[in-house]
Amino acid sequence: MIGEANPAIGSAEEETSLRRTPSQKRSRERVEHILSRAIRLIEEKGSDAMRMSDVAAMAGISIGSLYQYFPDKAAIVRTLAERYNAACRDCIAAEFAKVTTPAELRSAFSALFDTYYDMFLAEPVMRDIWSAMQADKALRKIELAESRLNGRLLADTWMRVVPEAPREKIEDAAFLMMHLGDCTMRLAVSVDRSEGDRIVKAYEHMILREFVADAA
Repeated sequence: MIGEANPAIGSAEEETSLRRTPSQKRSRERVEHILSRAIRLIEEKGSDAMRMSDVAAMAGISIGSLYQYFPDKAAIVRTLAERYNAACRDCIAAEFAKVTTPAELRSAFSALFDTYYDMFLAEPVMRDIWSAMQADKALRKIELAESRLNGRLLADTWMRVVPEAPREKIEDAAFLMMHLGDCTMRLAVSVDRSEGDRIVKAYEHMILREFVADAA
């Protein structure tokens, strides 16, 4: 569970959802404190039921102070989404950096997806935020941009180990794989665990057979 600020979702390079980017240490610490309280509230009641006044009260600050950093609740949720995305992207990049063969790429992709699934199951805040993406236009844009970034990581690795493969085809396939992976994850965590496990394995089998195995 995520309670206090989690080092795994440390500050992203750009806090695009913040009203202002804090430059002083005290302000940065206040932002982290606000986000840690928001995470706790989302764990307890979900982002739909969370109110800005609840966040301010739990953080021990005035509502005016809260609005200095976050213009609304959606900005808090988007900031958390950006941070989870950055943490996942770093994990993907680190795993792909070790890949030297097509077989290692298949293994790395499968292991990453299993890890991602375990994270979704373990973190109610992640599940809540990814569910909220379907109702928030800004979050859908973030999701699409993230799929492109992760797809680029996969395509670059794919081309490194299979340099003769057609670049455009690989880029399209990698983008699709990453975006469908997120869709698969949301479906898997919305059904009972046994069915979710089967859905995840079916996705991995389909992807590895039709895309990565084909490129190899």
